[in-house]
Amino acid sequence: MTKAKAAKAPHPAVKLKEKVSAGVRQQAARTLARKQTPIVPPDNIAARAMILVVAIMTFLSCLTLGAVTLVRDTAATWQTQIAREATIQIKPADGLDMEAALADARDIAAGHRGVRGASIVSREATTRLLEPWLGPGLDIDELPVPRLIIVTIDPVERPDFAAMRAELAEAVPNAALDDHRTWVDRLVAMARTTVTIGMAVLALMLSATALTVIFATRGAMAGNGHVIEVMHFVGAEAPFIAREFRRHFLLAGSRGAAAGGAAAIIVFVLFSWWSSRNVATPEGDQTAALFGNFAIGTSGYLGVALVVILIAVLTAATSHVTVMAHLKRIET
Repeated sequence: MTKAKAAKAPHPAVKLKEKVSAGVRQQAARTLARKQTPIVPPDNIAARAMILVVAIMTFLSCLTLGAVTLVRDTAATWQTQIAREATIQIKPADGLDMEAALADARDIAAGHRGVRGASIVSREATTRLLEPWLGPGLDIDELPVPRLIIVTIDPVERPDFAAMRAELAEAVPNAALDDHRTWVDRLVAMARTTVTIGMAVLALMLSATALTVIFATRGAMAGNGHVIEVMHFVGAEAPFIAREFRRHFLLAGSRGAAAGGAAAIIVFVLFSWWSSRNVATPEGDQTAALFGNFAIGTSGYLGVALVVILIAVLTAATSHVTVMAHLKRIET
């Protein structure tokens, strides 16, 4: 029985070989695990905080870009509508036949090249225009109320307003022509100023995002400084280490930027839905008069996508530059 057990028992050399093989396999597994472990921990408190900050900055940047797009489009619509019309105002005077003066001024304006049409604002329409200020039941014959003529202008070929103004002054002395040039100039200046301020705010937000990434990169390098230095001194090249950091921050920045961009799109969609639901209400009419239907359009959504991509790329590029500068300091 003892001889049978001894025959079945493995040789000590075989046991040693098996132990060595198991140790080699364990060492290889540990080495493989170390190779797959990234230099920067993929998920820690600092990484989550940076993702949150990037998401907030992206959200604010997209809101700023959307507001600038909304103001620009609304100002362009206003400018187009104002530039297509001119107004002739005739003030009442003693002995003036208002209806005849209106007809003469209309004929003079309609006879000029570049005028598509001229229409007299009726008495009922004039009464409705003054009703919010003077109340209902107004009789314009009892008050010296000016009358208006709306002149529709060809946007391609504008009329000679100086000649029209001179002819009106000769035929109807109480007539005054307003081509809305002053309002158009002010509107253009306002739109340009708003767009400039919005772009400046957007640039400041992107700069703040870059500074946040720089501090996060330095914090990650400080937490893994011994690992980086050892890898660098044993032969790991600087581009390899920088690539690891760039990959980490690109993923983190993409997650934060995507979350912020999605939140901004949800806000724009909700505003557009609210505007469409309140079309017939006084609040909706006032909002539509100022900002249109609160829709940023295709260009606005493309701008949001561009901001998301820009912030993700900016995050990766900033971390790459910061790591390379740190490794150069180590070498010197």
